[in-house]
Amino acid sequence: MDDLISNLLDGVTPPYFANSGEFIPGKSSVYYSGPYWDKRELEAMLKALLHGRWLPSGEEVNKFERKFSKKFNKKHSLMVNSGSSANLIMLSALKKRFGWEDGDEIIVSVVGFPTTIAPIVQCGLKPVFVDIDFSDLNWDVSQIEGKITPRTRGVISSPVLGNPYDYDQILDICERNKIQLIADNCDSLGSKWEGKYLTDHAIAASCSFYPAHHICTGEGGMVSSDDEELITIARQLAWWGRDCYCVGSQNLLSCGTCGKRFDKWIENYDGIIDHKYVYTQMGYNLKPMDFQGAIGSVQVEKQDEIHYHRRLNKKRIQKHFEQIDGVHSLNELPKAETSWFGVPIVCKDKETKNNLAQHLELNKIQTRNYFAGNLLMHPGYSHLDDYRKYPNASRVLDEVFFVGCSPVITDEMIDYIGIIISRFKNYLKI
Repeated sequence: MDDLISNLLDGVTPPYFANSGEFIPGKSSVYYSGPYWDKRELEAMLKALLHGRWLPSGEEVNKFERKFSKKFNKKHSLMVNSGSSANLIMLSALKKRFGWEDGDEIIVSVVGFPTTIAPIVQCGLKPVFVDIDFSDLNWDVSQIEGKITPRTRGVISSPVLGNPYDYDQILDICERNKIQLIADNCDSLGSKWEGKYLTDHAIAASCSFYPAHHICTGEGGMVSSDDEELITIARQLAWWGRDCYCVGSQNLLSCGTCGKRFDKWIENYDGIIDHKYVYTQMGYNLKPMDFQGAIGSVQVEKQDEIHYHRRLNKKRIQKHFEQIDGVHSLNELPKAETSWFGVPIVCKDKETKNNLAQHLELNKIQTRNYFAGNLLMHPGYSHLDDYRKYPNASRVLDEVFFVGCSPVITDEMIDYIGIIISRFKNYLKI
């Protein structure tokens, strides 16, 4: 680390995350998540900014992609600028790779994050919805087979808050019906079924590096697959539609990585053209910054530590909430090892949910909706289907919310959560 970086970091004391600093009960906020960083992330970021050959996606991003692939058992990965962009690129690449046509169908849960569903429509495909099972708040797997038609091309698995449903069922359904399992893994990075990552079974998987998620690069996302051609198409789409795949210093080579950078690349042009300006796809610009890749390389090394703390915090926080009559959380299935995104809180009725969430917020403990609830109730999605066909999904906003369990939540904060919940219990007795 050179003198300039030393000076920039001088006097900065770790940790560097949302809940850092002295915790004062009742005055300090308990954020539900945030970047779990220390000096290593800041040092990596500053080195990339000050010494990197290129500010946008380059060698640091490429290093992170390779480390991420190795950690999560995928042969190829592509980093983009967000998890939502990862879903868009993943669906776009799948459609091109397998020759899906406009109107082909993708089965998806009606409850979740909007940009799980939006890319299906944006790619000219048709979302086919499944209601949830209120016992685990994931999609009702027993409904999936009844939704399959000759135009079904795949299912998008997105375990909300990271908690796997019975994965054996969905693997069996996909195999028997010869449809693709696609993983929106933004909430469930690190979650396993029978000792294997959920993404091990998927043709492609997306991931998010937003501060609320398991690994944080500020913003960012990843598409991963064992299918090299799929990731090649994804890269082209994310890089303006460009055919060239050179990274970092490879761009300085007169011959390029391919060995024939200046050649007759375009069939209808009888002349030499730079491969960097040949466009195979009609694409976007969804590239991340190179310093984000540098941060990601540090973060992926902490994934096991983050996984451990999320699981431990979830158990401790859950015990406090389950002291309240009519309130419970969810437990993982015997074959699952959940990397919890948050602690789901299920209440007996709307009044209990609203009062409890308000009580926590008034005492500076952040809460969050179970994302959108029934997405078909929202103006941007109401045209896709009738929300009333999915009654369990419609209960979510009335009865469910979640609180955080990330490593940024300290022991003191968990104890404080317990005190605030005890006050709520006493209030109910009055």
